[in-house]
Amino acid sequence: MLVTFRTPAYADITMFGDVALALIEYMGHSPTVPGALAAEDVPGALQRLRQAVEAKGGEALPASPEDDSGSREERVSLAHRALPLVKLLEAAAEAEAYVMWDR
Repeated sequence: MLVTFRTPAYADITMFGDVALALIEYMGHSPTVPGALAAEDVPGALQRLRQAVEAKGGEALPASPEDDSGSREERVSLAHRALPLVKLLEAAAEAEAYVMWDR
């Protein structure tokens, strides 16, 4: 499954579902697809995601859903996975725009 995040203030971002669901949960939202944040909820979600990245940013996530080898070289940190979504949320917060995600 792929999840695409959308806002009028930034380009769409598509992520693997397992990574996207984890990031949605870190934003303080129910990890369901489809979903959305109202414009007034975006700054809080951004702050919660930043806090999670600070606390858990060094943790590695699988490079793809099929990766179960456990090899450290094939894993990408949470901080790197979250960066595009952080940028999207920053743009949405600045533009006072909503954010939504779907398959």
